[in-house]
Amino acid sequence: MAPLNGIRLIDLTHMLSGPYGTMLLTDLGAETIKVEPPGRGEGTRQLLAGDPDYSRHGMGAYFLTLNRGKRSVCIDLKSEEGRAVFLDLVRKSDVVFDNFSAGVTERLGIDFASLSAVNPRIVTCSVTGFGGDGPDPNRPAFDQVVQAMGGGMSITGLPDGPPLRSGIPIGDLGGGLFGALGVLAALQERERTGVGRHVDVSMLDVQISLLNYMGTMHLMSGHVPERLGNGHFVHVPYNTFRTADGHIIIACIGDAFFERLLPVIGRPELETPDYRLQPGRYADKERIERIVGEELVKDSSANWLARLREARVPCGPVNDFAQAMSDPQVVARDMVVEVPLSQGGTVRMPGNPIKLSGGKLSGNKPDRFTAPPELGHDTDAVLETLLGYGPERIGELRRAGRVG
Repeated sequence: MAPLNGIRLIDLTHMLSGPYGTMLLTDLGAETIKVEPPGRGEGTRQLLAGDPDYSRHGMGAYFLTLNRGKRSVCIDLKSEEGRAVFLDLVRKSDVVFDNFSAGVTERLGIDFASLSAVNPRIVTCSVTGFGGDGPDPNRPAFDQVVQAMGGGMSITGLPDGPPLRSGIPIGDLGGGLFGALGVLAALQERERTGVGRHVDVSMLDVQISLLNYMGTMHLMSGHVPERLGNGHFVHVPYNTFRTADGHIIIACIGDAFFERLLPVIGRPELETPDYRLQPGRYADKERIERIVGEELVKDSSANWLARLREARVPCGPVNDFAQAMSDPQVVARDMVVEVPLSQGGTVRMPGNPIKLSGGKLSGNKPDRFTAPPELGHDTDAVLETLLGYGPERIGELRRAGRVG
């Protein structure tokens, strides 16, 4: 039994932030019904759909990854008949999750106030760029917009270079992750109160939260941090270093690790009393990291990493995607899984990072994933078995274009 078995989630999401949040909940066992517009489906279905490298059976990598394990039902939410069908689903569900632009759910009549009127236990979640209030919540926002506005880009990159976004879309993914966390909190509260809540997640809010202790440091001091590349504003040496055949990371957080590093590097000029404690090292940061770098280029990454690990110095390779996804630790933790496809075959993709005691998390093993759905694949089954609609009514709705 997966931990969210018995929770029914209506997924109104599109693109990345919302689908990622609902993917996490689906991986944890929620029964997820993806509601899509008839005929075209949600926009992510089209991304890379025809690319020979990044698609399978007409589904691109975005859709394949974000929609594993979900069911697809097509409903026209802009029509009265479609909205009535949707409300019937809401009566039998626990969560409605969307990442529409601010104000869309109100215009469609499917906002929290409307849905809780038909199901007081419903939990709703909206992930938007700027949240549901404030001076201008209706501005459009995508990943890089909130990365830039949230401050993180200003400290990412080299000191003499431009600000850089994170290579991973943390603006979108952070919104989905906090949305899923908010849903779990609201479901837990509902166990005590019997009523649902609306979860309002702003992608910009999430970026501010992720500033964490660095944000507190700024607010305490007024100092505005600047870009340091891969270096650190406290720890030395803490950086990316070139080797004879690549790059590695060394992260000496604390004096004890620097002591362990000294015999590995073998440079007498580093064994000065001034460098034993962090303030002395930081005062001479550039020199220390230059000396360490001069030694590391003399041998391969593998040899240096073996020696550093033996000395218990925090270190690691700078892996590309192929190296990361074939790392023995990653493989052993089921972080690369095979997901079946409805038309046959499988596709490999990143797995579920949440592991629970008592064995592998249900849903994390390859045979527990189900295929990303074809558009409208489950419309008839859901309307018939869950809502009790007969074939005649389903046929009428389909002929009118209200379902698909």
